[in-house]
Amino acid sequence: MRPFRFGMQLSKASSLTAWRDTARKLEDLGYSTLFIPDHFEDQYGPLVALTVAAEATTTLNVGSLVFDNDYRHPLVLAKECATLDLASEGRLEVGLGAGWMESDYDQSGVEYDSPGVRVGRLEEGIKIVKALWANDTVDFEGEHYHLTGAHGQPRPHSPGGPKLLIGGGSRRVLRIAAENAQIIGINPSLRAGFVGPQTIASASTEHYAERVGWVREFAGDRFDELELQSLVFLAQIGRPQAEVSEEMSKLVGFPPEDIAASPIGLFGTEDEIVETLERRREESGFSYWVLHEGEIDSFAPVVARLAGS
Repeated sequence: MRPFRFGMQLSKASSLTAWRDTARKLEDLGYSTLFIPDHFEDQYGPLVALTVAAEATTTLNVGSLVFDNDYRHPLVLAKECATLDLASEGRLEVGLGAGWMESDYDQSGVEYDSPGVRVGRLEEGIKIVKALWANDTVDFEGEHYHLTGAHGQPRPHSPGGPKLLIGGGSRRVLRIAAENAQIIGINPSLRAGFVGPQTIASASTEHYAERVGWVREFAGDRFDELELQSLVFLAQIGRPQAEVSEEMSKLVGFPPEDIAASPIGLFGTEDEIVETLERRREESGFSYWVLHEGEIDSFAPVVARLAGS
């Protein structure tokens, strides 16, 4: 089993000084990674914010959850990420996705194509980014992208490029992830274009187990080298799991036992959460857990007990 790692997804801070302070706090508390999303809502620009966080720390990884391939041309993104990997001396994790949040497309005017078209663009984008990180020049002729003599400079600090993180819930995306990524996020359904009841309803243990099976199938001999990641949408640390699950059940209309078991939720006392995470790793292989800003302090004792173990 892979050792536990824990990340925090943050969008912004009250100031860039506070952003630097938060990055240093995560590092001091033993968190592995500071992640930032890539949306057009109220958040910092990801590449600049990650660079600031990397410059403020010495061991903390920084990463995206996740860059939207649709509005970040792979030639441009490859160069920016190679530069940030150099600046951070190999502490960058590049999350890359096909795009899902419809409001991003409404704001930007970028065409919100069908999932099949967006995933096809993503697959080509991944090939281009990886090629540029590994070669002096790249020619590429695809359905969506056409590159001629594109320069793969600067070279990233990490040989072959920074770690790729690809998350998804569809069989096609998880096949792409299993073939290309080092970190694979298993997601609930995001087909609605926003996080809502459909997202929560799809986050069953059966949904996640089936998708881990797909990754295992597609990865083959690579499977043991992969990290499986889950983003926690709902977390409450300190109160007994049964008590919190009952309350959540009334809000979302699902049985308490389903809520307690779902990988998108972490509820309970410190001991209960430690037990839950160890059980989920043993049963499904999830070792990399990402929470949100409100849980930095309350989750720190769990990080202290499990990180690296």
